[in-house]
Amino acid sequence: MRCCPGSVLHLLCCVRSRSCTRRGRNRLPLWIREIWAYMRLLGQSLYFNSLTDSDVVFDSVFEPVFLIVDYVTRWFGMVFVCLVVILTSSIVVIAYVVLLPLVLNTYSPAWIAWHVCYGHWNLIMIAFHYYKAAKTSPGCPPTEKNDTPFVSVCKKCIMPKPARTHHCGICNGCILKMDHHCPWLNNCVGHFNHRYFFSFCLFMTLGCVYCSISGRNLFLDAYNALEHLDMEKPGVPVTGMGLLIGLLPPGQTNYQTPAPPYTFKDKMIHKSIIYMWVLTSTVGVALGALTIWHAVLISRGETSIERHINNKETKRMAKWGKVYRNPFNYGRLNNWKIFFGVEKRSHWVTRVLLPSGHAPHGDGLTWDVLPVKKDLIPV
Repeated sequence: MRCCPGSVLHLLCCVRSRSCTRRGRNRLPLWIREIWAYMRLLGQSLYFNSLTDSDVVFDSVFEPVFLIVDYVTRWFGMVFVCLVVILTSSIVVIAYVVLLPLVLNTYSPAWIAWHVCYGHWNLIMIAFHYYKAAKTSPGCPPTEKNDTPFVSVCKKCIMPKPARTHHCGICNGCILKMDHHCPWLNNCVGHFNHRYFFSFCLFMTLGCVYCSISGRNLFLDAYNALEHLDMEKPGVPVTGMGLLIGLLPPGQTNYQTPAPPYTFKDKMIHKSIIYMWVLTSTVGVALGALTIWHAVLISRGETSIERHINNKETKRMAKWGKVYRNPFNYGRLNNWKIFFGVEKRSHWVTRVLLPSGHAPHGDGLTWDVLPVKKDLIPV
């Protein structure tokens, strides 16, 4: 029996129409297909080209964690600033209310003059540099088109990045010569406020060490006084053998000690001295270590971020038998001159030891690269 070609074509068309109808009924909802397509795109983005390495994969996987940390740090910024102001103010109040009367009644005129002059100078330097570090913009690259040379393009801002510029997720922008984002300032540390940040850390450390050393004897006296006061609480119970040997009259079980010679005011003074010494000693150790670390970085002409980058470049060049040299290292002394803006000898006093709002060296967009270490600013 011969098959008609027309009937065969009609049968194939019916089967195809039924399969298409059944496939359309089993298709997933649109929102699920969109999510699945987005997840596939995320997966394919991990190996989109040959330049992908472990750092790119790590950043992609932990991007939600970074976003949460950035959001929390941004929200807690003002809390940390208020905490710094409150703790510093409490130490200043204790110094004026408790320590200053003791100094005036105990020390010689020469020591009184030293404590008053040094204490107020240190306080002024701390307050000035903290305010300037928190309120001064670290500097951002221009957003409009210009002829400024750049070394890369920011993958988040999609803008050209000059040398030593990095993106801050908390500030949500690129920062010139970025060192790090400081939550205690609620601001980034960059080109225009790096000097204020380091000076604040330095003078805060000096102030804490000064309070810790000068208040050590007061702390020991206050601690011993409170410990002696706790041992002489009234109403010490006497039981057992004390009743048998007739130490107390029959029926009496408590021995009432005499009232302590310390008043409520004396207790608060002792506790304030202990609080001041413990806080300043703890902050002095922690902040002193941070200050020393930043001093080492400044001597090498690099920031905290560039320290990690330079270590990677050093290892990479060592594999090729070469030595990597930091192009922004102008020599130890000259790095400090550039950092503090010292252009003549008197600037070591007027710009380092006294409050100064002068601008840093350069604009943060272009940098001089010196193959030979020479004195960039002869002083």
